[in-house]
Amino acid sequence: LSPYERAPEIRKIALPQNHPDLATSYNNIGVVYDNMGEYSKALSSHERSLEIRKIALPPNHPDLAGSYNNISMVYSHMGEYSKALSSHERSLEIRKIALPPNHPDLGSSYNNVGLVYHNMGEYSKALSSYERALQIKKIALPPGHPSTARTERNIELLKKKM
Repeated sequence: LSPYERAPEIRKIALPQNHPDLATSYNNIGVVYDNMGEYSKALSSHERSLEIRKIALPPNHPDLAGSYNNISMVYSHMGEYSKALSSHERSLEIRKIALPPNHPDLGSSYNNVGLVYHNMGEYSKALSSYERALQIKKIALPPGHPSTARTERNIELLKKKM
């Protein structure tokens, strides 16, 4: 077993079964599997993380939004855009409740929803999501921030397609 894979085994022994730190370990392993292109393993790690977080955390905790976001990223990489959209929208719903209206993570959520719509060919919905993301990022982040630049680039690429 690699150290990433070993962390949850150690935490399973040391922590209660539904401890949030265990969810973090599963989440991190899911990210690594996603980066390796092992999507089914990534999905099962992220889903395990989400299960623990649903039990251990309040219903609209930002970490739940993070789990839904990571699950949707895996679905996007797999080309399963309707599932990706559903998870991104769930993440966005939680972030709207849990975070201030101009929090950068909210901007990222709108950007991610836009990316999925873009990939689905639903350009007007993508543009609307990107523009909302850009509004938030311009308020929440310093001028010239890379995240803002990414959203501006997404809008630019989308407008060329339209």
